[in-house]
Amino acid sequence: MVTSRAAQPAQGLALVPALFGLVRFAHTVFALPFALAGAFLAEDGVPPAALIGWILLAMAGARSLAMALNRLIDAEIDARNPRTAGREIPAGRLTRSQVAWFCVASLAALVLAVSQLPRITWYLWPIPVALFVLYPYAKRVTWGCHLLLGVTIGIAPMGGWLAVTGEFALAPVLLWAGVAAWIAGFDVIYALLDLEFDRANGIHSIPARFGERGALMTTRALHVATVVLLALAGAALDAGWPYFAGVAVCAAVLLAENVLVARGGEQRLKAAFGVANGVLAIVYFAFVVLEVTVS
Repeated sequence: MVTSRAAQPAQGLALVPALFGLVRFAHTVFALPFALAGAFLAEDGVPPAALIGWILLAMAGARSLAMALNRLIDAEIDARNPRTAGREIPAGRLTRSQVAWFCVASLAALVLAVSQLPRITWYLWPIPVALFVLYPYAKRVTWGCHLLLGVTIGIAPMGGWLAVTGEFALAPVLLWAGVAAWIAGFDVIYALLDLEFDRANGIHSIPARFGERGALMTTRALHVATVVLLALAGAALDAGWPYFAGVAVCAAVLLAENVLVARGGEQRLKAAFGVANGVLAIVYFAFVVLEVTVS
């Protein structure tokens, strides 16, 4: 399937919806609640409004930069894949130059935000940015690309913690690992949508390497690890019952997600990816808020 290039690049105000489509802004719900959870747990309460604002700006900049870089680097692959050929760059709604400038603006927002946060964040921000660049190339060389994505996005709660304390601790490291396992697990699910295309085009993924059964087993193992790591983070924090109740609800959501995926079908895969994971992130944050306000 070849995508038509007849579409004219967006200009003026029309750039706004095109850019929102490019970065899938709704998917911010996966990482943002965990970044805020890291900040709330570090504060053991509600952080100052100004600090929350800078965290939100940093997350928006980082998330937009990561997605825009991914779309820019993968534009040629996206154009060949029937499922992704309608994305903004292959379809001609955005030019590579427009997306590159959007990357610059997103990076500027991230740098501005970290300049207002503890000094350690200023020294560390190049690390996630480097991972943003590395991830799109990983699928060209290794099926471990899902794990790299998990490590990249999973840094969100660590970022929130450092924005409050400016110091590392065991609990946010465990949260980082737990979120990384969760992200990697559902990215394996998402890769099932491109199983045949990936095999035919030399794209590396766990489904392409190990098949559907191997992919589903991998996701289940990663999601078990997610629950264990989130619980261990709570133990490291000496958290109360609201936190562990939240982990239990997250475990139930992950169980439902894996049952849904096991039944097969593209619509179930998409529901598991979009709905279940969004619910999990929001549920976790809600119970963290409960933890720090009533426990």
